[in-house]
Amino acid sequence: MKRREFVTLLGGIGATWPLAVRGQQASLPVIGFLESASQGQFSDLIPAFREGLSETGYVDGRNVRIEYRWAEGQYDRLPALAADLVRGNATVIFTTALISAQAAKAVTTTVPIIFVCGPDPVKFGLVASLNRPGGNLTGVTLFTSTVVSKRLQLLRELLPTASVFAIFVNPNNARADSDIQEMEAAARSFGQQVIVAKAGTDRDFETAFAILAQRQIQALVIGGDPFFNSKAQQLVGLANHYAIPTIYPLHEFAAVGGLMSYGSIISDAYRQAGIYAGRVLKGAKPADLPVIQPTKFELVINLRTAKALRLEIPPTLLARADEVIE
Repeated sequence: MKRREFVTLLGGIGATWPLAVRGQQASLPVIGFLESASQGQFSDLIPAFREGLSETGYVDGRNVRIEYRWAEGQYDRLPALAADLVRGNATVIFTTALISAQAAKAVTTTVPIIFVCGPDPVKFGLVASLNRPGGNLTGVTLFTSTVVSKRLQLLRELLPTASVFAIFVNPNNARADSDIQEMEAAARSFGQQVIVAKAGTDRDFETAFAILAQRQIQALVIGGDPFFNSKAQQLVGLANHYAIPTIYPLHEFAAVGGLMSYGSIISDAYRQAGIYAGRVLKGAKPADLPVIQPTKFELVINLRTAKALRLEIPPTLLARADEVIE
């Protein structure tokens, strides 16, 4: 082969190879990742989802492609982001909260949707039942009917003489009323008062905490909310600044200085959702995949924060903790 012909051949390969790669990428099945919060919140959770996918033989960039859409805490953006994934021919949509699952459900009845959902997915209309979802949605629920009341119980064990408690919720989240009702019902059974604090943006946090401090609440339950999860450091900082003993829904809050957390192990939920997404890519129907329910909850106690708040953690409470941060 002459040198000129060889150079021409190389030039042709150089021009067509990227196109071939792009074509291959475009032909891969697509998982649309729809999230109501921001990307920074998911540094530890996206790998858990990918781990579940890999257990079914799928690797992002090799035989599947993940397309991410982040609402950055602006829940009103979710319908447009969900519709964009459907227009982009997503093979499966993965949603990470009730509100994002609702947005995806509203724009498609055919694209399979796998969710990780804090509240009861039956109560909020995502599925017909846990065992037989019935439509194009299934996934993992973190819900139990007593999780909020359990957090209140733990605070009462820590502060047996306290009588005024508060719950902090996001009014933009459909689960807020459910959390409030559960908290109030549990408090009534103890003959105690509950104050409700609401914050829909991080600009509302300072005002809400200042009001709680003025009302001299003695302990606080943070409601489950993806936006709150993405603002863990800010919420923990305010609770500690105002010296309010607070229990949070996820381990991540205790890890950044929160006093206590009690809830499901969310990284495991993401791994299980990844497995379900892989099974759907292989042909399984969401209607035939029962919603996975939590089987283990973890209690985390931060002793450094307890010391800063001048709180003595009862030995019985420490003994039951799954993790103690010292």
